[in-house]
Amino acid sequence: MYVWKPLSPSQPQQLAVGIAFGMTDIGKVRPSNEDNFLIDCKLGLVAVADGMGGHEKGEVASADALLSLSHYIRSNGDDPDGIPEFLASDFDAAEADPEGLWSAATVATMTTLHDAVEFANDRMYRLNLENRHPEGAGMGTTLTGFWQPEHSGPLFAFHVGDSRLYRLRDGHLQQLTRDQTMYQHAFDLGLRHNLPGRNLLLQALGPSSSVRPELQTHDTAPGDVYMLCSDGLHGATAREDMAEILQRAGPLGLGEACAALIELAKQGGSRDNITVVLLYCH
Repeated sequence: MYVWKPLSPSQPQQLAVGIAFGMTDIGKVRPSNEDNFLIDCKLGLVAVADGMGGHEKGEVASADALLSLSHYIRSNGDDPDGIPEFLASDFDAAEADPEGLWSAATVATMTTLHDAVEFANDRMYRLNLENRHPEGAGMGTTLTGFWQPEHSGPLFAFHVGDSRLYRLRDGHLQQLTRDQTMYQHAFDLGLRHNLPGRNLLLQALGPSSSVRPELQTHDTAPGDVYMLCSDGLHGATAREDMAEILQRAGPLGLGEACAALIELAKQGGSRDNITVVLLYCH
């Protein structure tokens, strides 16, 4: 029997770019916590995963995705021969950067990040096949986060599913990722009535043989606050209310801000697990 545990402690953690703090809560309705988060200070990797598949399976999926991702990135840097040759990279830099603005180093980092997400997906997909789940079924998870491979370099963000990455800069809270859901897709097409449920994902790690992660780069500035969260938070909380809490946070108040955001989601009627990770840039 799998026993859930947080992959990272809820305490201030020093990254090259700033101070990070994460917190996860089972919420008011669910019998177990299928969310998890990872803050790897050595790698400069921060990520959130929201598992699905029912009791234990969702918990396994979120933890496995985070650990597989960090393993691939770590192996790529420290021991390239230790990376399983699960697939040849199908990352198309020309498609991702049609204007050709990325440097060779950026393309290399994006390729590694893309392949790390593919590796995590491939591992989970194979587990699903071993458990006799057909294509499109079995356990799965969202996966959203960022990686800073160079201490003075940008953040490289990755995103699959409907967990989110936000940035508070100069008092303005901006959503940096786009939900990969049927609801968001229908809304983007201009539909405003009879929209699909908000929790119907277009893609997640695990159920399908391949995923197409959204990849981004973001330069940081002193005082920026980056927030990763599962839909247990953003699905029940107004953006202006989240922004108000983040503006008061400061580098020494990240834990209090995480707790306040989780409580706000509960008061807003969240029926899901709630996870939030904050990064204050110095």
